[in-house]
Amino acid sequence: VQLQASGGGLVQAGGSLRLSCAASGRTFSSYGMGWFRQAPGKEREFVAAISWSGGTTYYADSAKGRFTISRDNAANTVYLQMNSLKPEDTAVYYCAEARGPYYYSRQNDYEYWGQGTQVTVSS
Repeated sequence: VQLQASGGGLVQAGGSLRLSCAASGRTFSSYGMGWFRQAPGKEREFVAAISWSGGTTYYADSAKGRFTISRDNAANTVYLQMNSLKPEDTAVYYCAEARGPYYYSRQNDYEYWGQGTQVTVSS
């Protein structure tokens, strides 16, 4: 399985970015997907997750109301729409494919990881 994340960049506080993660290698529509992030000097943390069908989503408190996770199973792609960005959202964002079909917040529930895409929010 390969996961290719893209869409990161530099944005001013209050701005928006849309991250994409293209998956290949196994039946994408059978697995939950998630986004995590790691800021400099901090541990990687959960951001958002989505079930196999897209019917259920789950967010970290820091993402609720600002971020939206979605997926297009026909395109084997998961997205993270990030609005109202804050400097504290600055991190490397990773997509991950779960071991099962549901949504998960624990890193151990994910089997495959993308390479990460840098998001920098300036104040």
